[in-house]
Amino acid sequence: MPGHKGQKFHGLEALDITEIKGADYLFEAEGIIAQSEAKMAKAYGSRRTFYSAEGSSLCIKAMLGIVCRSGQGKKITVAAPRNVHKAFINACILLDIDVEWIYPKGEFTSICAGSVTPEEVEKVLAETEVDCVYVTSPDYLGDLSDIKGMSEVCRKYSVPLLCDNAHGAYLKFLPESLHPMDLGADMCCDSAHKTLPCYTGGAMLHISNHAPANYDDCAKEIMSMFGSTSPSYLIMESLDLCADYVNGDFPRDLERTVERVRVCKDRITAFGWHTTGEEPMKITIAAYKSGITGDDLADRLREYGIEPEYSDTQYVVLMPSPFNSEEDFLKLEKAFSEIKQPRIRLFGDLPAIPKGIKRMGIRQAAFSAQHAVNVEDACGLICAMTVTSCQPSVPVAVSGEEITPQVIKILKNYGIERINVL
Repeated sequence: MPGHKGQKFHGLEALDITEIKGADYLFEAEGIIAQSEAKMAKAYGSRRTFYSAEGSSLCIKAMLGIVCRSGQGKKITVAAPRNVHKAFINACILLDIDVEWIYPKGEFTSICAGSVTPEEVEKVLAETEVDCVYVTSPDYLGDLSDIKGMSEVCRKYSVPLLCDNAHGAYLKFLPESLHPMDLGADMCCDSAHKTLPCYTGGAMLHISNHAPANYDDCAKEIMSMFGSTSPSYLIMESLDLCADYVNGDFPRDLERTVERVRVCKDRITAFGWHTTGEEPMKITIAAYKSGITGDDLADRLREYGIEPEYSDTQYVVLMPSPFNSEEDFLKLEKAFSEIKQPRIRLFGDLPAIPKGIKRMGIRQAAFSAQHAVNVEDACGLICAMTVTSCQPSVPVAVSGEEITPQVIKILKNYGIERINVL
């Protein structure tokens, strides 16, 4: 790298190269990067797999860009549940995509929930002309959507299914695969750094064997539209090492860890805590049911030397891996056996996440002149920039939507005091 010349400063300089001869180039890969991507595609059973050194955020934008390219320049509409990552919203702004939101039948109050069923997807497809369906599975709380059922619905209506599988890179290597590539999705993204031994930012875009052939032809070009021209070779090297691991010992290591996580969940439940979510490699605690906020429980766990993946007012999420030792699991079980559960009603009924009232397009709102106001003064105004309480929470208000009293109540509930409006 020109800046450090491979000399020791941080300690990894010798491996931190740039696009020198023989190193290949990520977005025009023909050499060692292409070979590594092919190795990863073999592991996942995909027709093509493309590396990202900028996380699934790059892959999400690329998936939507690929669908736009397939639309031959026409404005496209995507059907999606509300529990989307901010990268999805940003892609819709940049690519001028309209979104037809899919809402679950019942109310949902968690800022990280909102999964839908194949029946709810079909209802939207039967009533609205869309260019693709986009879903998030697993979600942050460990709930898995029925990707197989959704893929069957999408085939019925001849629209592709895209899946944000950022937290599910490992699902392919369970004894019975739960990975979107095996359940009928046309494209999906995996954040390898979330559930595989890979450096932060390492991710993959998979294109399935039954996806339209033109997806392969434009994928790298679309990724280059959003990605840095200086991708990290350290991250790509970690993806290459990951490809060897998932083609080798990882399935065995994963099976052992899944069983240990199951035992750990059972023990935590026996201590009186409430676990939720069916994802086998997540431990999600509904802390509020024990009379303690998720954030307070997370602080208590830190006193035991345990750092959660995520916490909010309701939940704590823990993400074990094959690299956790038996001592780690015993420490976690000890913590849950000792932390007191007040068993009080912590707060009243949480406000339901409302259905958005669209007043203008997402792109138009995001790029219009805007100003910030106090949340309580925003009623009836149009949201300029999409508002979430945190990542990866459900957007409370999306760019172009009207800010209603219910939206204001939720924003204040999560401590959001200012909002950009038109």
